[in-house]
Amino acid sequence: MTSTRMTYSSAGVDSDQADGGLGYLRKWVEQTFTLRKELGSVKLPLGYFANVIDVGKNLGIAFATDGVGTKILVAQRMEKLDTVGIDCVAMNVNDIICVGAEPLALVDYVALESAEPKMLGELAKGLHDGAKMANITIPGGEMAQVKEMIRGEHEGIGFDLVGSCIGVIPLDRIIYGENIDEGDIVVGLRSTGIHSNGLTLARHVFFEQSQWNHDHYVPELARTIGEELLEPTRIYVPEVMAMINAGLGIKAMAHITGDGLLNLNRVNSDASFVLDSFPEPHPIFNLIQSQSDVPIDEMFRVFNMGIGFCVVVAANDADAVHAIAKQHQVESHTLGVAKLDGKKEVRLTSHGLVGHGKQFTPVG
Repeated sequence: MTSTRMTYSSAGVDSDQADGGLGYLRKWVEQTFTLRKELGSVKLPLGYFANVIDVGKNLGIAFATDGVGTKILVAQRMEKLDTVGIDCVAMNVNDIICVGAEPLALVDYVALESAEPKMLGELAKGLHDGAKMANITIPGGEMAQVKEMIRGEHEGIGFDLVGSCIGVIPLDRIIYGENIDEGDIVVGLRSTGIHSNGLTLARHVFFEQSQWNHDHYVPELARTIGEELLEPTRIYVPEVMAMINAGLGIKAMAHITGDGLLNLNRVNSDASFVLDSFPEPHPIFNLIQSQSDVPIDEMFRVFNMGIGFCVVVAANDADAVHAIAKQHQVESHTLGVAKLDGKKEVRLTSHGLVGHGKQFTPVG
């Protein structure tokens, strides 16, 4: 193990700088919220998983946009591009359902170094597979050849993939966390692994620091490191929509992406979430730590650590959430409870961590 403390920033992703830059974007973007007073008015603050606009007659359109990030570089190393489209769909639809909306459609944007037909065909297959899992359409998209701007693992194969998704939600049924009560249960839905966040740090640990190739076989994983990192992000639409349509007392939902379980702090409540029962993370997360010196607080800030989605639900409906997850072959765990203490913290008591804003710190 290296003696150098490894962080996301030292691997090349400066989250603090990004947050500072976001302030400049917010200044101008939020001013557009006042441009539409009724039809087209914005219903939620900037920065939630998805936003909603009013299109009349109590109907809202939910919007989200996201990409795949540097997981694309793993796909390029492996010359396997037919799964990152699933990730693109997942990153968008999983955000849309956080407000209670049903995802309907996604459009994609592909920026390319070269419009190689085989590559585009593989990307399109992944998008198709993800759309089928999420039960959405892909009614359009855009492709741009910008070789001066895009670079990949090898010359000529660089690309970036981004999607934008819409869904529908009655305006009086938006789920945003404002009615969280003391004792509400936090149910975590299992991830498939690393999903699509933290890949810059993982790639740095395995490909640069440990000098592994993508085809390095790892006994703990029972497959190569490249295969593990390329495992598609789970799409939570079927089970979550089943929970919503069952009329359960769902108070808030969180897609666990960048910032990990700190995403629970996005909800519109000053409640804290005390998570005292956390399942064993997937072997990939232990492997990252064993090959580097990433501290546990950084691990929980950067990665999902085995939980890809959280549902905050009234205590008397928690069993129904577990039952529906099981019906959809998704592992679920009761992680903890909500506390109306006004502190807006995420406490991982089993790991001795407390989270404020976008940082976990050790207790004591």
